[in-house]
Amino acid sequence: QVQLVESGGGLVQAGGSLRLSCAASGRTFSIYGMGWFRQAPGKEREFVAAINLSGRTKDYSDSVKGRFTISRDNARNTVYLQMNSLKPEDTAVYYCAARDSIGISRSTPNYKYWGQGTEVTVSS
Repeated sequence: QVQLVESGGGLVQAGGSLRLSCAASGRTFSIYGMGWFRQAPGKEREFVAAINLSGRTKDYSDSVKGRFTISRDNARNTVYLQMNSLKPEDTAVYYCAARDSIGISRSTPNYKYWGQGTEVTVSS
């Protein structure tokens, strides 16, 4: 099993920045791609960003491209999401997810492991 623990959420004003972290533990050797998703109140969980095992392949949703950056430190079994120029519409619970298959994906069913989420609130 793999455990994922997110941190770094909080309250920030529009235009501000936050960095989310996701630390993996357990059978981390089984992890390949990792991703960030978010879920706003009353909405479905949506894809934010993903990164492959080497870190060379990244994917972003159109809504965050150019503002958010995903990265990973495999030595620390940690993935990060740097969020800049935050907007009120970025308010959501952010979830980290990990795949046990090669490659990255935008689809939630393709991720086997999930964290408990960290809340991000952007005030206007």
